[in-house]
Amino acid sequence: MISFEVKKRTVVLEYEPELGSPAWVTRDLKQKGKVTISRVFKFLPGDLLGRFPESFDKDENETVLRFRFAKKEKGYYRVLGRILGIQNDILLAEDDFAIERKLFVAERNINIFKHVAKLRPSGEEIVVGGSQANSIPGEVFRNLLAKFPNTGEMNRYARARVETVIGDYFDEMGSARDSYEAYLSKKKSTISNEPLPQDEILQAEIDKYIYLCDTIRNWLKSETHRSEIDWQKMIIKIILLIFPKYIAVLENVKIADYYSKPRGQKTDRFIDLCLVDAAGNIDVIEIKKPFDNGVLGKRCYRDNYVPTRELSGSVMQTEKYIFHLSKWGIDGERQLTKEYKRELPEGMSIRITNPKGLIIVGRDGSTGSQEGMDANQLFDLEVIKRKYANMIDILTYDDLLRRLENIIASLTKRKVDAN
Repeated sequence: MISFEVKKRTVVLEYEPELGSPAWVTRDLKQKGKVTISRVFKFLPGDLLGRFPESFDKDENETVLRFRFAKKEKGYYRVLGRILGIQNDILLAEDDFAIERKLFVAERNINIFKHVAKLRPSGEEIVVGGSQANSIPGEVFRNLLAKFPNTGEMNRYARARVETVIGDYFDEMGSARDSYEAYLSKKKSTISNEPLPQDEILQAEIDKYIYLCDTIRNWLKSETHRSEIDWQKMIIKIILLIFPKYIAVLENVKIADYYSKPRGQKTDRFIDLCLVDAAGNIDVIEIKKPFDNGVLGKRCYRDNYVPTRELSGSVMQTEKYIFHLSKWGIDGERQLTKEYKRELPEGMSIRITNPKGLIIVGRDGSTGSQEGMDANQLFDLEVIKRKYANMIDILTYDDLLRRLENIIASLTKRKVDAN
């Protein structure tokens, strides 16, 4: 058993074995010149207080060994690093901590400060609590202690790992993994409920999306005076801000078509625009001019609104690009990575992994020349969007604006709630 006695200027560690005699301690001090107690605390012969006992009798007081452990220094307890087997002295604030074993030793005799010391330069003091610069706040250190697993948790974790590896070979084996997860869910969380400071970040995001909305609205006011190529060039400027999952826009992408000509003769196809996400996956984006009638036909077919040739043609074109990209495979990945190396972060490769399409086309809101779509038209348009398996989304320009406005509203609410 280990306990601590705090004196006026020093702290003494008292050791009394729960079973047997402490003779092994003095024997190690004499023969080896050092001793380790509780697998963490390391002492030299000079640390032992009093004389070396020649023998130990049954008197309780005679079985307790006492060692110099720490000294008081300007409001801190200073523990020499060598006592904990590290190169860093420890300073513990007197006002924040009562000296006890659990400050230094976790379950199964884990040396806590040995792990902390790996994050500090050798020889640099580790200060915990108090007001010194670069100290670890007392509350943070207590949270660290709470996160060290206890014996029960470690046993459950070990059984869960065993089940993960060999569980499939034992039909009747109980779910140790489920037991471990259930235990963790009951364990009190050590994560603070305090929100992260995000005022400035949220305001920057709000300003960004307001700018995007205003920019697109201004472009739409003069839509009839711009060509489709102009619209592509304009959207390229802001597309990565609208869809932050993507990190690069590739223009006029040449791909191989081995299916349009007989005998597998190669034909070059050119995709106007492709997007690359943060993992290197490539998708196809089709940007059309925002014609008023570019989405749904004005006439119904058996009470259903059907897509215009503009929309159907865009979908078909995108589906073909996706087909040829997928068939190109590894050779295509290598070719595209080589061709667009300068557009990508260093070391990134383009991956053709089930590519998808995104189409921005037409209007569904009120404009100077037409009324906005009614509820039935919007419903049919949503059905049309969802029937294409290879499409990430089909967006009208008005739909894009509505989504940006919803993002602004959500961010504004989060900013208010955080204050």
